[in-house]
Amino acid sequence: MIKIVKSEKSWIESNAVDQLKKIATLKGIIKAVGLPDLHIGKTPVGASYMTKDIIYPHIIGNDIGCGIGLFSTGLKKTKFKIDKSMKKLEKLSSIENIDDFIGDTDFPFKEKLGTIGSGNHFAEFEEVDKVYDEKALNEIGVNKNEIYLLVHSGSRRYGEYILNKYIKEYSCQNGIELGSDEFNEYMNEHNKAVEFAKLNREIIAHKVSSCVNAKENKKLLDSIHNSITQKKVDDGVYYIHRKGASPSDIGYIVVAGSRGSNSYIVKPMDNLFDYCFSISHGAGRKWSRFGCKEKLEKVYSKKYVRQNNMKCNLIYSDKSVIYEEAPEAYKNIERVIQDMLDENMIEVVATLKPLITYKR
Repeated sequence: MIKIVKSEKSWIESNAVDQLKKIATLKGIIKAVGLPDLHIGKTPVGASYMTKDIIYPHIIGNDIGCGIGLFSTGLKKTKFKIDKSMKKLEKLSSIENIDDFIGDTDFPFKEKLGTIGSGNHFAEFEEVDKVYDEKALNEIGVNKNEIYLLVHSGSRRYGEYILNKYIKEYSCQNGIELGSDEFNEYMNEHNKAVEFAKLNREIIAHKVSSCVNAKENKKLLDSIHNSITQKKVDDGVYYIHRKGASPSDIGYIVVAGSRGSNSYIVKPMDNLFDYCFSISHGAGRKWSRFGCKEKLEKVYSKKYVRQNNMKCNLIYSDKSVIYEEAPEAYKNIERVIQDMLDENMIEVVATLKPLITYKR
């Protein structure tokens, strides 16, 4: 069964749909769902699959555990000064007291912990823009008068190492069957990479929050976008593969916008079996990274970039992110949210407005 979540007003490139359909033909795939943020990748991003008795590591790719976390800062909106905070963040370089986070945990590539990474990963200070469900917001622990930090990052080199290992040693494009040694070994490493990615987001949040003298650093929400998870339903046990998709069965979720648009806190509806228990993870790309600079050089001129005179407050080291991760390169987040509302997949709790986006 293949399902594409879209309306007449939304746009999904045909190549992404073709990719989804091709993967849906693999052995053991019961359902394949393209969410409103579906776009092309090595495997399609914004997609979820349900399998029986087999898993496919290549579907979720190399950034196992990539996800997004929402953290408190304890800082009042009225006292958060963007210019002063940006000057402090510009000087941010080192990770302090990382041993307090790692403890006795023995992770490979632990030198990468506390690093954001490339692409669409970020740490971003947010304010609550509009509240739709105050009771739910209170349940999460969000105060509309305070500043919050959103962190989007993954398992860095660790996930890539795992994927390459299983492609090379086990040809896992053909799948790994339940009960095999390879299955148990992969899932064990997969789960470690998920924990690595969670810890990475926590360290980034501590590092960035401390830089602006945050009063607290409590993780309020966290959801994983790239993973394989076991799901028990009435007729058996399935494996949910999410590639750029959020789980619908863990409670409240942040659906990320671009650096120039709001993000959404949403409540997924119960029992989204037809959607592989998944919702969109973000706006989704409209353009591939290749060619973004050519399309946007007139919009973001050299002078414009030099003066950092953009529509958003961006701290970066690689100039390519100005073009490759520009708001124009992404789909309309409001359209993505509306498509899910129309399908009765979610309820909106609140929107978050970006104040400072940190991408170093």
